Amino acid sequence: MTFSIAARCPATGAFGIGIATSSIAVGNRCPWARAGVGAVTTQHRSDIRLGPIGLDLMARGLSAGETVRALIAASEFPDQRQVAAVDRNGETAFFCGPKIPSTNTGAVGRGCVSTGNVIAHPGVPAAIVAGYEASQGLPFAERLLAGVDAGLAAGGETQPIMSAALLVVDREAWPLVDLRVDFQEQPLTVLRGLWKTYEPQVEHFIIQVLRPNEVKPKAKPAPQA
Repeated sequence: MTFSIAARCPATGAFGIGIATSSIAVGNRCPWARAGVGAVTTQHRSDIRLGPIGLDLMARGLSAGETVRALIAASEFPDQRQVAAVDRNGETAFFCGPKIPSTNTGAVGRGCVSTGNVIAHPGVPAAIVAGYEASQGLPFAERLLAGVDAGLAAGGETQPIMSAALLVVDREAWPLVDLRVDFQEQPLTVLRGLWKTYEPQVEHFIIQVLRPNEVKPKAKPAPQA
């Protein structure tokens, strides 16, 4: 019940995932990324364990394709899983279990991979990739949002989506962006609003960790006459 895009930013080397589903709390279960390593999505009967394991495999030097094959080989129920990965070289791979009962498939682009299940038609992942690639020149997070927005515009899921997430990792061990809409109508619209509010503060949150003495106190509002 999910559609997503995972990508590596060619300009910065950051990794990110944009994802949406009709279920609750997709950001807690399906998108995984680690700075300098890669990104993994685990969808349909989501096996949350596959995300961290996949990142560990890529940290050891496995490619996206090798990682996806290893995850599926070790899974107790591979025929029900949908997994995708992008590695530090921008290589991508995905797997769609043969017993997933709904319409499901994946698509790859330049340094990006999209998968979906319970989707309106097989062209949804390709539309997500096209939306991401057409937004070249925008900030990386905006490109990920453009991708999932394009997937929704192309038909999205067969059910109304209710949760969405945006995850970006860059140079540090913690996520640069980790925004989630857990159960709300039109979650992609809400998610984009969250990003617009968060975007001006991204650098501030980095500085307060690495160089806290440089943080300037917020100006007090001027007294009203």
